[in-house]
Amino acid sequence: MGDDRGVAADKRGNKTVRDLLLSLVVLGFVVFVIYLFVPHDSHADPVKVVPYNVELGQARRVAPFPVAGPEGLSADWRSTSVTFNGADPADTTWHIGFVDPEQQYVAVEQGNTRTDPFVASVTLDSHRDGTRTVQAGGLTWERWTGGRYTALVNRQPHVTTVVMGTAPDSQLTQMAAALKLRGGH
Repeated sequence: MGDDRGVAADKRGNKTVRDLLLSLVVLGFVVFVIYLFVPHDSHADPVKVVPYNVELGQARRVAPFPVAGPEGLSADWRSTSVTFNGADPADTTWHIGFVDPEQQYVAVEQGNTRTDPFVASVTLDSHRDGTRTVQAGGLTWERWTGGRYTALVNRQPHVTTVVMGTAPDSQLTQMAAALKLRGGH
């Protein structure tokens, strides 16, 4: 028998390239069909609003301190995250995050642990900005800077409330003024 391995390899090689090109065409068609039928709205708001009223009510019933919830903000303030951890009465935390009307992040954080470590943790290492304070919602708020977020901090005997974010001071102050403390035991 003769040696025809070179001929067989040549035919197999050509067939492989042709099959590869056909596979790419079929795959491209499938991707195109999927693209046509999958909804995609380039004008849709990328922010997913997360309702927070249920968690706020629960926190106000369970927390050992009055829980801060915003009231009277415009619909341009969109809540994006909410968490409440009341498993340990000595280390209870409340969080609610927003995107403000200027598309910046603003959050309310509350906890009943030691103030300075709590604030440094939630603001990613901000520190007290000298003696600067802000009046909002009938309370005095310390201004903290230097970490990832700017923050307004209100210290009460059994709870620390932090309004923080990437938003300008005016938006942080607006959120602080909108907070109403309710509940707690």
